[in-house]
Amino acid sequence: MGPLKGIKVIDMTTVLMGPYATQMLGDYGADVIKVESLEGDVTRLIGPTRHAGMGPVFLNTNRSKRSICLDLKKPAGREAVLRLIKGADVLVYNVRPQAMVRLQLGYDVVSEINPRLVYAGVFGFGQDGPYAAKPAYDDLIQGATALPALMAQTGDGVPRYVPNALVDRIVGLTAVGAICASLVHRDRTGRGQRVDIPMFETMAGFVMGDHMGGLTYEPPLDKGGYARHLSRDRRPYKTADGYLSVIVYNDKQWENFFKATERDDLRADPRFATFAGRAANIDFVYAELARIFETRTTAEWIDLLTKADVPVMPMHDLRSILHDPHLEATGFFPVVEHPTEGPIRSMKVTASWSETEAEPVRLAPRLNEHGAEILRETGYSADEIAAMVRDGVTRSSPE
Repeated sequence: MGPLKGIKVIDMTTVLMGPYATQMLGDYGADVIKVESLEGDVTRLIGPTRHAGMGPVFLNTNRSKRSICLDLKKPAGREAVLRLIKGADVLVYNVRPQAMVRLQLGYDVVSEINPRLVYAGVFGFGQDGPYAAKPAYDDLIQGATALPALMAQTGDGVPRYVPNALVDRIVGLTAVGAICASLVHRDRTGRGQRVDIPMFETMAGFVMGDHMGGLTYEPPLDKGGYARHLSRDRRPYKTADGYLSVIVYNDKQWENFFKATERDDLRADPRFATFAGRAANIDFVYAELARIFETRTTAEWIDLLTKADVPVMPMHDLRSILHDPHLEATGFFPVVEHPTEGPIRSMKVTASWSETEAEPVRLAPRLNEHGAEILRETGYSADEIAAMVRDGVTRSSPE
């Protein structure tokens, strides 16, 4: 009974950005129909796997969906998609718009069939600039929005990508907001619309919102960049036996820190005493903190700083985070029984509602698992479905 119950979404996305967005819509209660090629979403192949076509990246971005595979280059495949679109509320795609036009599935076509449709594209670049037709991937957009340059500036001078599909997930989240806003507009006016969510512009705003700095002004007041974020000592602190994540930020937290560590000398130091002083000397401040944190163990610091109400968290790795006491208490990583993959570790829906609580309605589907079911709902007979299988428009549903 999630907040999007009753909304039907046609998911024509692959890899991560689009599937992440549509999984969230499904978790929120929408009926998401994932339209795959006959070979399936490529992330099905990213291992390790227990069974072919059911890799962990796919499992973790395609729950709360039903799967149908169709060859959209064949007239019968395109006709099937159009029949799905006719009864849908939302269509989400993440190929370049030019590819949708070549498939004769551009907005001008589908809006004639379903004027109430929200037609959402998540792709590389806004369509009114010279990059409109360029392909785009997470790594490319990270590079083009200065993230590797910032990584180099704060590290060893070598540009590196953030070790996470940061762009795909941020743009996916942006798409969810844009789609929900479009549904509100549709409910007010009765009209759907086309909504474009470009990766480059979305990430340019995301990064430069922090780092515009003096470039905000014309003429510029400096070369840009948020000094605290760019300090080389802004990193987990080494303790006597490990690492720790700590941020001492506002004046109250600093006062608590001075008391807890008995560092009256720092309280009297103008480089530490005020927010402005700390901001102007952030590298020195972080370097001094680094020296302080090496004097005790991680457990000692967590106990001391927690009692002092100074923000502190453990520095997890990919295995230890699974056993974080808070995440265990909230049931964030439930082990669930997948119909074909056996026990798998899932992740809960993070948002919560007082009236329309949401949770995954199903685990990630096998390729074409719901193909015959979806076609029947759209009005196809058993003989018509069999003919589509015979003609290579779709595949037989798995056993």
